[in-house]
Amino acid sequence: QVQLVESGGGSVQAGGSLTLSCAAFGYTYSSYCMGWFRQAPGKEREGVAVIDSDGSTSYTDSVKGRFTITQNNAKTTLYLQMNSLKPEDTAMYYCAADLRGMFGCWRGPDEYNYWGQGTQVTVSS
Repeated sequence: QVQLVESGGGSVQAGGSLTLSCAAFGYTYSSYCMGWFRQAPGKEREGVAVIDSDGSTSYTDSVKGRFTITQNNAKTTLYLQMNSLKPEDTAMYYCAADLRGMFGCWRGPDEYNYWGQGTQVTVSS
């Protein structure tokens, strides 16, 4: 059974940094996608950054140059380094995973089957 467990959220002032972690248990696929999504109150869940089993990454435009998605060497933990945080980054952040498939990893949240419980990130101005 796949289990994803996020940690690292918190409150920070604008311009600050946070690092989110996602520990993956029971995930043994050799070709996969993993990613970070976020959902702010009253808004739809949106993709933030994704990484595939080959290490290719994609980011939503609003976080390019500020956020970095990585994995540890064992590929058991996913990270999201968030720098230069802005109030509009405030949201619940979720880790997600699924098979890579034919169409890559940058796809909607409905196309990811495995989710963590989420971790709150709050950025104050």
